[in-house]
Amino acid sequence: MSPLFLFFDKFIHQPLTMASPDSPLLMKLLFVFICLSTFTVTNVSSETQCRQFKSIISFGDSIADTGNLLGLSDPNELPHVAFPPYGETFFHHPTGRFSNGRLIIDFIADFLGLPLVPPFYGSQNANFEKGVNFAVAGATALERSFLEKKGILFPHTNVSLGVQISSFKESLPKLCGSPSDCRDMIENALILMGEIGGNDYNYAFFVNKSIEEIKELIPLVITTISSAITELIGMGGRTILVPGDFPLGCSATYLTLYQTSNVEAYDPLTGCLTWLNKYGKNHGEQLRVELNRLQKLYPHVNIIYADYYNALLRIYQDPTKFGFMKRPLSACCGVGGPYNFTPVPPFDWSCLSSEIKDNGKLTRTII
Repeated sequence: MSPLFLFFDKFIHQPLTMASPDSPLLMKLLFVFICLSTFTVTNVSSETQCRQFKSIISFGDSIADTGNLLGLSDPNELPHVAFPPYGETFFHHPTGRFSNGRLIIDFIADFLGLPLVPPFYGSQNANFEKGVNFAVAGATALERSFLEKKGILFPHTNVSLGVQISSFKESLPKLCGSPSDCRDMIENALILMGEIGGNDYNYAFFVNKSIEEIKELIPLVITTISSAITELIGMGGRTILVPGDFPLGCSATYLTLYQTSNVEAYDPLTGCLTWLNKYGKNHGEQLRVELNRLQKLYPHVNIIYADYYNALLRIYQDPTKFGFMKRPLSACCGVGGPYNFTPVPPFDWSCLSSEIKDNGKLTRTII
């Protein structure tokens, strides 16, 4: 999961014209994801030009959280992202991001010439004219009460995707004023729908649900994401970027939890757990089918699938090409074990990280 952020940080400032299959993959990803004014889920025209967005509206979990969990937290019980090493490389202080630098949403904003998207929750006197972020670390697509009925319990947050959408709708009078102004704002915004749904699966795995039970969650998660997209389209949304999930089998957490002496369980090229990666790929395939269905229903809307799975998998397949050090599957700050991950409940997410040399300086992303 985490090396993608490091990859973004390494290549973001290289010009688009330098993009090649061997280096600035990021710039090509951003171009494909964002700059296609007539983009559909399955069709890309090479003659399209970059659209000018006036703002970014974001929903999701820790992959896009720019400080919401921190803003929602009790000042006397702050989460670990309130302390170093979080934020140490770019901001030089913790910002509530689950990284020691910037997130994907930060690079997208930079690429579009927009300011970094401020968190909505807990913000005082923030300027939301150019963007607003409702993503909360630990958030799920499905409602917490629904997951708890299935025996999937978690202590992190109850700000599901539905809660985030409700917060957005309730805040519109303050964000944009009149209904016509709000519709104009939404029409001219890039809407980032996630990544969301990964935690639904994470929490299920962490309470030892069977793979069959967890597979049953995928269509439910997809339906929830689809419903949120449909609601935003009804509010005026015209460009919606929908990321898929990451290759779970490459995560230091899962590699530690499901470590086995069976060499056939691992991809010989990446060292990742193949059965877990198939699960993440399954989510992406079902999500893409649903986005295709929505695209046909709403041909005037640009629904963009962001293939985080294959973008990150390519880095694991050839890590040295992208500047990663040895042991690319290992966490930066755990203690011992083949993946340097220490699974002490509740899981310390600061251990989900990787290292890279950037201009001779060691940096790491913490997810």
